[in-house]
Amino acid sequence: MMSSVVSPGLVLMLGAAAVPFLRGPVRIAYMLLLPVLGLAYLWSVDAGVYGQMAFLGYTLETVRIDALSRVFGTIFFMAAFLSVLYALQDDDPVQQVSALVYSGSAIGAVFAGDLITLFVFWEITAISSVFLIWARGTDRAYRAGMRYLIIQVGSGVILLAGAILHVADTGSLAFDHLGVVSPGTTLIFIAFGIKCAFPLLHNWLQDAYPEATVGGTVWLSAFTTKLAVYSLARGYAGTEMLIWIGATMTAFPIFYAVIENDLRRVLAYSLNNQLGFMVCGIGIGTEMAINGSVAHAFSHILYKALLFMSMGAVLFRAGTIKGSELGGLYKSMPWTAGFCIVGAASISAFPLFSGFISKALIITAAAEEGYVITWLVLLFASAGVFHHSGIKIPFFAFFAHDSGIRVREAPWNMLLAMGITAFLCIAIGVYPKPLYDILPFPVDFAPYTTAHVITQLQLLMFSALAFTWLQLTGLYPPELRSTNLDFDVTYRKGLPALVSAFVAAFAPLDRGFRRSAVALVRHAIAGVFRHHGPEGVLARTIHAGNMVMWVVVLLAVYLVLYFLV
Repeated sequence: MMSSVVSPGLVLMLGAAAVPFLRGPVRIAYMLLLPVLGLAYLWSVDAGVYGQMAFLGYTLETVRIDALSRVFGTIFFMAAFLSVLYALQDDDPVQQVSALVYSGSAIGAVFAGDLITLFVFWEITAISSVFLIWARGTDRAYRAGMRYLIIQVGSGVILLAGAILHVADTGSLAFDHLGVVSPGTTLIFIAFGIKCAFPLLHNWLQDAYPEATVGGTVWLSAFTTKLAVYSLARGYAGTEMLIWIGATMTAFPIFYAVIENDLRRVLAYSLNNQLGFMVCGIGIGTEMAINGSVAHAFSHILYKALLFMSMGAVLFRAGTIKGSELGGLYKSMPWTAGFCIVGAASISAFPLFSGFISKALIITAAAEEGYVITWLVLLFASAGVFHHSGIKIPFFAFFAHDSGIRVREAPWNMLLAMGITAFLCIAIGVYPKPLYDILPFPVDFAPYTTAHVITQLQLLMFSALAFTWLQLTGLYPPELRSTNLDFDVTYRKGLPALVSAFVAAFAPLDRGFRRSAVALVRHAIAGVFRHHGPEGVLARTIHAGNMVMWVVVLLAVYLVLYFLV
């Protein structure tokens, strides 16, 4: 059975096909119109299950619209519009098409009601998004893109394996609450964890995002990890291990971000930190905690995009994003500096900015449920994020020492995209009710109580004083041209070494097998030419073409055995 209601993500995916055939202002207007049409279409459809179809005896729910999927779909369409506007300088049809397909497939995954539909869109996001990295055109971008693609596609393969086992175990393909209760659901959990950048599975994010194009990083920051957050909220809400995973995610990136010199990589680490808050809320699993995670994902997409936009504008104009090479840019790029400060205030959860009204839900839920250690870790992480993103990013890019770099202000479209995003960050922080109204559960929470505001201001003041003291005493880690080692060294260095050791160990056996195969072929050829008689098929004289055929057959057998063994 099919329905006239199609996945809202197809508006972007199918609409992307026309982009290469359009030029100039027409292409710009068309690309900006697509997310607007998609968002209008989403809100014109009532909640329910649509697009059901039969597949190998199972019923697929290709479109499912409810409160949880609608709020993620809404912010994804908003992010697509802002990203299109910001990235108008990337006038490359391949990049533009891949960006629209990428965002559309992420939206399609959000509205998937079954695991097969989810898998299909999951893999499309991986394949389409890698072009945003490769479009940078550097050797580093190509290698980072290859690693990113392998990990993202591998996540999809694990998801499919888990879905198959889950179907065999339960007979159901439904993408609802799963829980870590079987081998199948455990594999699905791991697949979601890879895309969500769980600890020890996180390095693809810091590896790939900073190597993407100026606009590509903005696109990437909005969709991949938040799709994973949505998937965890859908399938694993209340899974207690997520509390500890999330708490770890909030804490460990702080130390890497403080010593990192590449400011876009600093933001990639802070992205890990913010994902930890969302994962923690999902693990707590109460209505307030889930609302907090969803609201924080909504807010995070906006303020993280704003920070990546500001750093992208710096890279676009100054040609570098190294903290050691920047400083004093507020003189040349005052609007960009101002928008960056709004993003910094939002991610730091200053009162009257968007991060405050969402993060408070999660922290309050942790306290109310008695997770004291988690609550303390979240408070520490809240102070830490102000330290490395709220202060470090704007300070070293626009203030600190004067690097002497003088450039033009960012292009008009970048400033407009940053201005709209900054307005949304402030508007949500000042008046959160519209966001609270579309969350999955009714919200009975007042963020602007005296206790909430004073507690947060105390944390921020402590972090600011700590940064100031470290700077004045010279104890703050200086911005140096350096490479920080993270867990990825184990597979970027360890795996090649392991492969080399494997090759060295089995090379003699391989050479012996090859010599035996060659000797066998030579013996067969010699035998054919030695015997001339009617007593056997291979005993008679045959043409050289037939001999070539037998050689090819033997080599084919060898290759099959080689790859199987």
